[in-house]
Amino acid sequence: MTGPVVVGIDGSPAGTTAAWWAAREAATRGRPLLLLHSWSTQPLDVPLAREALGKQRNGGRLLQRTETELLRRYPGLKPTTELTSTPAAEALLDLGGLAELLVLGSRGHGSTASFLLGSTSLYVLGRARCPAVVVRAGDPAVEDGSGRPGADRGEVVVGVKETGPAAEPLLEFAFTAADARGTRVRAVRALQPFGTVDPVHAMAASHADSRHEAEEHARLTAALAPWREKFPHVPVVEQVAAGPAGAVLLYAAEHGELTVLGRKRHPSHLTWKLGPVTHAALHHMPCPVAVVPHD
Repeated sequence: MTGPVVVGIDGSPAGTTAAWWAAREAATRGRPLLLLHSWSTQPLDVPLAREALGKQRNGGRLLQRTETELLRRYPGLKPTTELTSTPAAEALLDLGGLAELLVLGSRGHGSTASFLLGSTSLYVLGRARCPAVVVRAGDPAVEDGSGRPGADRGEVVVGVKETGPAAEPLLEFAFTAADARGTRVRAVRALQPFGTVDPVHAMAASHADSRHEAEEHARLTAALAPWREKFPHVPVVEQVAAGPAGAVLLYAAEHGELTVLGRKRHPSHLTWKLGPVTHAALHHMPCPVAVVPHD
């Protein structure tokens, strides 16, 4: 993709944190930044004209303040702004058709991801045609506005659920992000053990687990090979571990500055379901989470 990095802002701490992260990402990638604000949260024929005009003016001032602050931090940035009356989710999804990346804010640990409306981020994440990133309010990587991750954060973590063609968009996104940041990729694959409580078969189950882990490690290595060749300067850590995918990823992302997960595209434009692992990551990951659509 060669489009802009698009971030939705609403004046909240979550929106501000998302804007800081998006600005750094745009500067790192050498892409333009589009700041989007939707001032209307209800049909145009409902609010009084004076109320609608006030919302428009406040939205315009918010965009101007945010643009000024981001330019101060990133002088080479190329930001543009868009003030719209289109509901936030629709506006973001429309822009997602041409964007390289969508960025949204989340209120914090244990709360529903949001941008303007409580369910907007989840809705957009489930339907966006391009990768979308959720940045949590208070994330230590961007909380002070510096946009620089902490000293203990130096990895782009990518969850590889499948090692076939479905993994290609995720790995491309993860390697591109790591290359731009000068960090390493940690490719993680979670396995369900063959374990048994029957002592008679415990040794056989252990051997089966070890054999299964070795086979999956080989598949992961093969899947990563073309990306290692394409990005020879990006260090790679392979991690295959037994356990629930959510728990394995959460542990792996302890020192991550970005976690990359996948979402299958759905044939119906009305479908926007996210999987349980992605839901868990959005609520509990200690860093921004990117959701990449794939076939």
